[in-house]
Amino acid sequence: MTAAIPRACVMGHPVAHSRSPMIHGYWLKSLGIQGAYDLKDLSPEAFPGFVTGFPANGYVGGNVTVPHKEAAHRIVDSRDEAAAAVGAVNTLWLENGRLLGGNSDTPGFIANLDDRAPGWDVPGCRAMVLGAGGAARSAVYALVTRGAQVHVVNRTFARAEEVAVRFGPRVRANGIDELPGLLATADVLVNCTSLGMVGKPALEIDLGPLKSSAVVYDIVYVPLETPLLAAARLRGHRTVDGLGMLLQQAGFGFRKWFGGAPRVTPELRAIVEADIVAKTPRN
Repeated sequence: MTAAIPRACVMGHPVAHSRSPMIHGYWLKSLGIQGAYDLKDLSPEAFPGFVTGFPANGYVGGNVTVPHKEAAHRIVDSRDEAAAAVGAVNTLWLENGRLLGGNSDTPGFIANLDDRAPGWDVPGCRAMVLGAGGAARSAVYALVTRGAQVHVVNRTFARAEEVAVRFGPRVRANGIDELPGLLATADVLVNCTSLGMVGKPALEIDLGPLKSSAVVYDIVYVPLETPLLAAARLRGHRTVDGLGMLLQQAGFGFRKWFGGAPRVTPELRAIVEADIVAKTPRN
């Protein structure tokens, strides 16, 4: 008899749009590893039972996406430092019979920034994060761990304040009306809202006050170049799209489930880029 091959999956609702099977399938093939990676569309009601039943369902772990990240945080037996800090789990794996959870968005966020805009972390770095949801918390945590002073800007000030309280004195909450003054001193501007995503309104922001050396980062990756990034590029800013974050964060789970040393190669990025371009509606 031969041992069953390890299986992992991405769990969300909906989840058909996910590029995770493409990414993990590429690594399984290129590294010559026996394994499988599936899509699992699970309602909020079905998610807990499926996850706690991983062994019976034939899975060694998986990725967690909207709307299950906070539920996953509650379910796991133990969580890593990033997941505990952010309050969300996006990667699950089994270890010695226990269900463990991690948050790969934080290392993925920073790895992408390092790769696409090296030297961004100037002395006394000031970052401005737009949004106060789970993605913003991951970005804020990652930036703070690298020594940045972070300003969180959100239309609902109370939510920005919650993020600032969670991460301590290096993080400050700000209202939308404070944007122009904050832009003038920002070294990194990050959009962690869904504005600019296909099907959503564009992010309306005047980049005029932003200093020319600032890096503009949008975690949205459909479209690859959001209106924010297009405007920043025309002004001469270095820009960072969200696709690199998606690719960089994926290796965390792959190593947990399948082993090996997955790398984000130009070939992999080109494959996923081509799929996004082919499936993104044209204006």
